[in-house]
Amino acid sequence: MDQNQKKKGWKSLDLKIFLPAIIIVILISIPLALFESESMELLNGIFDQIVTQFGWGYIWYALLMLTAGLYLAFSKYGKVVLGHPDEKPDFSFFSYTAILISMGLGSTIMRTGMVQWTQVANDPPFGLEPGSADALLWANSYSMYLWSFQVFSIFVMAAPAIAYIIHVRKRPMMRISEATRVIFGDRFTDGIGGIILDILFLVSILSGAAVTLGLGTPIITSNLASLLNTEVTFTMTLIVTLIWVALFSTSAYLGIRKGIQRLSRWNMYLAGIVGILILIVGPGVFIMDYFTDSVGHLLSNYMVFSFFTDSIAMDQASHMKSHLTFWMAYNATWAMLHSIFAARISKGRTIQEMILTYMLAPAALSWIATGILGGVGVHRQTNGQLDILGMVQNSEPVEVIPDILQTLPYGQIIMVLFIIIATIFLTTTLDSTTFTIAAYTSKNDMSKHDPSKFVRIFIALVITALALTMMQIGGLPPLEVVSGIMGIPIIIIQFLTIYAAKKMIDEDKAWKYNVRKSEEE
Repeated sequence: MDQNQKKKGWKSLDLKIFLPAIIIVILISIPLALFESESMELLNGIFDQIVTQFGWGYIWYALLMLTAGLYLAFSKYGKVVLGHPDEKPDFSFFSYTAILISMGLGSTIMRTGMVQWTQVANDPPFGLEPGSADALLWANSYSMYLWSFQVFSIFVMAAPAIAYIIHVRKRPMMRISEATRVIFGDRFTDGIGGIILDILFLVSILSGAAVTLGLGTPIITSNLASLLNTEVTFTMTLIVTLIWVALFSTSAYLGIRKGIQRLSRWNMYLAGIVGILILIVGPGVFIMDYFTDSVGHLLSNYMVFSFFTDSIAMDQASHMKSHLTFWMAYNATWAMLHSIFAARISKGRTIQEMILTYMLAPAALSWIATGILGGVGVHRQTNGQLDILGMVQNSEPVEVIPDILQTLPYGQIIMVLFIIIATIFLTTTLDSTTFTIAAYTSKNDMSKHDPSKFVRIFIALVITALALTMMQIGGLPPLEVVSGIMGIPIIIIQFLTIYAAKKMIDEDKAWKYNVRKSEEE
């Protein structure tokens, strides 16, 4: 095929990897939905064994990702330009950062920042008394640690290989199989081995996207129901989901510059306004004091969090142990998606700029968000205005968010803004996901073209249909556990892509020839 001739519609979709992935997701989802309680019992048993036997492995995996990231960023490989050395970046630094933040955090930060601390405060480590001052400090510090440097290293460390093949070697396919060609050779990459790798990626991301849409919806519906003084119904969930679909489909259709970039920038401005508003009308002094304490506690105990296995716990392991393992495993399933999208928008950036921006910018914003949102809840808990720790024991934590927001002056206005921000955050995550899957499954030359608009919309509808079906008949909770378990093969692929990036750069001596003139030896 002449790669310069862009295919359109169905002809641009590589069905040999897309169709098997869809079939596998459906075959997994139907039994989970039909036998949800049995599935949860089985899958939780499997995951509990993973936590018990290999929890330490996920901790070392995350640390190795961070180590590899720092090595690539600060070694001779870090100065390699992802594109022609004279090329300017496709996006301004602010736009680039905003896109990475919106992709990296999504609406999850709205949930973890506001109520994740309650899980640790009610079930603290080290034998601390639940609800005590020490438990509250560990709780909010852990909420910040959820967005640690290790997590964003997991997200970005496959990106150097993908970005290199697209922007430097100008290979047409933006795929994991293509990135590992330098390791396995043409026969594997162009044969069944490459197809299996690509199908594995698609299964992981399609199921993960459905889970994200399904589990992100309650952040909106719980606040919307409280605002309208009504109950959450499936009809409301359907309406909210369809609005989301319209938003992220439109954004994905418009592309990165006209859609994703604009939404990401707007959301940064809006999130900043809401954060300042909460500090002004809310308990601003307490929030800043508690934020300072939390950051100090996090930095003082960063290595404790990083190596935490709770191995000498005399009683049942605390929430932190099982959740930390799940969090690292679940993020591993998203790693390749984040890396592929980061690679796509990093043309003209150096490897160092790409890695450090993804490590630092989302972490900084998430810590600020956790300090502000978590600070409001902790203040209400400690002054007796709300028994939040008691409330979350009888309901889902996300359902408590409206009660916390309503305690603020102008609570309804802030709740509306909260809904808008959460909606845009999830939209930017899903439109990035849709765009990436479309690019991944495209037959067109991704070093020259964007994926077909038809394919972008089609994939958005597939994700929506899967999520709505799971929400209606059940199956999202077990599918979430499946997504976490699927992180295991993804971890292996990540290490392969890191090695592939180093090998390609060494073969081309790109650290010498593909650098900016000011950095040439």
